[in-house]
Amino acid sequence: MLLALFADVHANRQAFGACLASARARGAEKLICLGDYVGYGADPEWAVETVMDLAESGAMAVRGNHDSAVGTMTESMNAEAQAAIEWTRGRLGVAERRFLAELPLTRQEDDRLYVHSEASSPSTWRYVRNALDAARSIMASAAQITFCGHIHRPALYSMSSAAKMTGFVPTSGVPVPLLPGRRWLAVLGSVGQPRDGNPAASFAMFDTEAREITYCRVPYDVETAANRIRGNGLPSWLADRLLVGR
Repeated sequence: MLLALFADVHANRQAFGACLASARARGAEKLICLGDYVGYGADPEWAVETVMDLAESGAMAVRGNHDSAVGTMTESMNAEAQAAIEWTRGRLGVAERRFLAELPLTRQEDDRLYVHSEASSPSTWRYVRNALDAARSIMASAAQITFCGHIHRPALYSMSSAAKMTGFVPTSGVPVPLLPGRRWLAVLGSVGQPRDGNPAASFAMFDTEAREITYCRVPYDVETAANRIRGNGLPSWLADRLLVGR
C-alpha cells in the first residue's frame, strides 16, 4: 500500500491543497495526518474540515500541540503562535473543536507508529533535534518505524540492533529503503510552514511493500498564503517566514 503522510499543515490552504493533489497524482492509497492542522495560517476552518472529511474516508489522524491549544489555555507558545491560536478559536465551530479535542496522540498500524512530536512523551511535545532525541523516541516504542513531525524540518534516523544511531537529511524525491534490520524514526517536514530554508511544502510517501520512504517537495502559491495571513490581521512575521522557509 502506498501511504501519503502530512504533518504541520498549520492552516495553510494553498500548501495543503497542493500536497494533497501531488500525493493523489503519485497514487496514494491511504492518507496519514500527523497533527497541527491549525495555528499560524489563515484558513483553520478549511484545514480542519478537510482533515475531518479525509478521516471519514479512511485517513488516520493524530493531534498536535496547536490542535490541543485550541481547547486549552495550558499549552506554552511564543507570542505570535499564541495570537494565531486565539484568533483560530474564534474561527472554529463546535464540531471542529470537538474533532481536534478527540483526536488521539498516537495511532498504531502494523509495525508503524504515528505521532505528532515523538513517542517517549507525546503529550509534552518534545522536539526531535538530533540522534539522542531520536533514540529516546525509538526506544519508547515497540514499532519498527515511527513517523512524526513537529520540528518542521525533514530528517531520517535509524537504530541498529546494537543501538548504534545514524541520522541524515533525506534528499527530496529519492526513495530510501527502511531496512528491516534497523528501527527507524522518520521526521516529516512541514506542509504549511517549512523551516529548512526551502519554502516548498513538504510531505512524504511510504510504500509498505517495498518499505521505501520518499520525501517530497511541492511548490505552491506562497504569496497568496502570506497575503491571507496579513489580510486577517495575524502577525506579519508569520507571513514573511513562508517566503523564505524559515
